[in-house]
Amino acid sequence: MKWAGGKGRLLSQLRPLLPPGVACMRHVEPFVGGGALFFARAPERALLTDINPALVATYAAIRNDVQNVIQGLRGLAGHHSKESYYQVRERYNEGHRLSASTRAAMFIYLNKTCFNGLHRVNRKGEFNVPVGSYKNPRILNENGLYAASYALQAVHLACVGFESLLESAKPGDFVYFDPPYEPVSETARFTSYARNGFTREDQTRLRDVYHALDRRGCKLMLSNSDVPFIRELYQDFRTDTVAAPRAINCNAKKRGKVSEVVVRNY
Repeated sequence: MKWAGGKGRLLSQLRPLLPPGVACMRHVEPFVGGGALFFARAPERALLTDINPALVATYAAIRNDVQNVIQGLRGLAGHHSKESYYQVRERYNEGHRLSASTRAAMFIYLNKTCFNGLHRVNRKGEFNVPVGSYKNPRILNENGLYAASYALQAVHLACVGFESLLESAKPGDFVYFDPPYEPVSETARFTSYARNGFTREDQTRLRDVYHALDRRGCKLMLSNSDVPFIRELYQDFRTDTVAAPRAINCNAKKRGKVSEVVVRNY
């Protein structure tokens, strides 16, 4: 799926930063989003969590009932248009009497056809992103869905916040944090991923969890904006810099590579 801040284009820079022996560790992601690093690694054991209930439910449906998800997507893809997009969005937001696989298919369809692949909800929790201007969007990727279903078979999924790791993370786990980024400017703040935004207080609480898991013996890696506030929060840990492409900006001229930090405790 498309996802704001997705790491698909950064994998070549993130892989060399993984800890030695990571193949034998349980893979833990508390902000799974599009799951680019997880799906690229396809670890044997994993815990994936997110506070977005629709996203977690979609992954569960892909894991448990991928054939019906594909069937639902096939029908949606065959009738795609601007008008059908808004009809599907309305049905999706009403959400009454939809099976898990049907709702997952609608979630993926909206993700593939909405503006820039954004996931944004209003105060009522309703998905409100307008249709994108794609000429021929790839709505159904059967091979990709089957591969994702296979990768998810041994995964524990949960719709919980990052602080739940204080109860579930174990010594020797590899934990990758990819939280909503600290904005690089006051006008760049994007806080509508879920009903509530991710504030500086949340970033500080995340830092506290990072410290606690470091003391527990977990191997930790975190991505965030390369801004003084984040560098100060994690000044006790190793910090590397990567160059990340940014595709989501209303002004195409401002889309390009930006500096990000990768914080590690190893």
